[in-house]
Amino acid sequence: MSDNGKVGSGKRSKRIYIVDVTNRDGVQTSRLGLAKLQKTIINLLLDEMGIWQSEFGFPTTRHETNYLQANLELAEMGVIHHTRLSGWVRAISSDVELARELVPNLKYINISISTSEQMIRGKWNDRYDFKDVVRMMTEALDCAHELGFQSVGVNAEDASRTSDEHLVKFTLAAREHGAERLRYCDTLGYNDPFTIYERINLLARETGMDVELHCHNDLGMAVACSVAGAKGALDGGVNAYINTTINGMGERAGNADLVSVILAIKKSSLFDGEDVLDDAVNLMAAWKTAKYASYAFGVPIPINQPGVGDNAFAHESGIHADGALKSRRNYELYDYEELGRGEPEIIETGRNITLGEYSGIKGFRNVYEKLEVEFQSEEEARDILELVRYANVTTQKPLVEDELLFIARYPDLARKILTLDLSHITLKSRA
Repeated sequence: MSDNGKVGSGKRSKRIYIVDVTNRDGVQTSRLGLAKLQKTIINLLLDEMGIWQSEFGFPTTRHETNYLQANLELAEMGVIHHTRLSGWVRAISSDVELARELVPNLKYINISISTSEQMIRGKWNDRYDFKDVVRMMTEALDCAHELGFQSVGVNAEDASRTSDEHLVKFTLAAREHGAERLRYCDTLGYNDPFTIYERINLLARETGMDVELHCHNDLGMAVACSVAGAKGALDGGVNAYINTTINGMGERAGNADLVSVILAIKKSSLFDGEDVLDDAVNLMAAWKTAKYASYAFGVPIPINQPGVGDNAFAHESGIHADGALKSRRNYELYDYEELGRGEPEIIETGRNITLGEYSGIKGFRNVYEKLEVEFQSEEEARDILELVRYANVTTQKPLVEDELLFIARYPDLARKILTLDLSHITLKSRA
C-alpha cells in the first residue's frame, strides 16, 4: 500500500491529495480543447498551486508526443518542480508498451479499464467478462512495472455501477500486482455523497489500498461526491486523492471543480478543525489559474462560481452589505485574498498592440518591451517572433503574458511543443 500520508497538526496522519486532470479529461470537453502551449501553461500554473499531480495527456497519442516530452524536460530542469506529470493509458499491454516507446522519460501512468456489467456488456458485446477485465488489467500492470514505470495507478471505469464484490476483487488484484492506488470512477456522475462515502469506506477497509476519486457532474454533485468519498477513504484508514479540473471543465456536465474541491476541504464543516489537505496546496494562485483556463478554453467563469466567480464576494442587499461591511465573517465564509484576488485589473482602453500569426517586428518589440524582455540580437528577436506566430496559429487568439514569457524564456521547448511530427503517417495518392 502506498502511504504518502504526513502527520499534520490535526487529528489524522492520512491526507487528501489533488490530482488535476484538466489536460486529460478537461480537454475532452465536446467542441472545446486546448493548444499544446496552453496545456503547458496550465501545468506551470498547477505547479504554482502546489497540486500533487497533473494528468497531462495521452502518451499513446502521437500528436501529444512532443508536448509530453517537452513538459517532462521542464520537470527535469526544475521549472515544474512540485507537480508530478502522469499519463493516461488503456489497460492493454500493447498500449503500455507504446507509451514507453513514444515517451521514454515518462515515470507515472494510470491504466484504465471498464469494470461495470453495463460497460462490459455494452462496450464489448459479451466478448469479455469480469474475469477477463481483471486479467487484462493485471497483465497491463505487470507490463508497466517490467518497462520501468515508477508508479502505476489503476482506474476502474464506471466503478459507481460496479458491484461491491467485483470492485473489491478488482482492487485486491491491482494491489497484488503493485498498483499504487485505485481510481474509483463515477463516470456518469451516478453516485450521491452518502452512497460514495459508504462504498469508498468499505473499499478502503477491505483492501487497504489508497483510493482516488474521479467524479463527473451529471447530477451536479461532483464536488460533494469527491469530498464525501475522500472522507470515506480517510475514515477507512487510507489516503485519498481527488481528481479535479480547472473550472470544472470536462465531458458532458464536467468534472469536480479544482477550486471548489479545495475550498470544500479547507472550509466546510466536514473536516472542521482537521488538517487533512496536502500542505503544498497554494490557494493564492487559484484566481489567475481559473482566469487563464477560462481564456484558454474560451468559456467564461460563471458569475456565481465558488471562489472565482464575479459575484463570489459581491453584496447588494441592504442587510448583506451592512453585515459584510461590519465584519466580513457575517456573509463571507473565506477571504478573497486567500484566492489571490483583490488587486485591480488594468484593461487597455486606448491603443492596444497584440501579437498574432501575422504580427511584424515593430509590434512584437512593443509588446515585449512592456513585459521588460530584452533580446540580445535582432536575430534572436525575429526567431522569437516566428515562434509567437506559430503559437498563435495553434491558439487562434492573442497570446497572454504567461505564454509570451514562456516562449521567450524557453524557446527550444516552445519550438518542440509547437511542432507536430507527421512522419509516421504514410498516405498513398488516390489519383
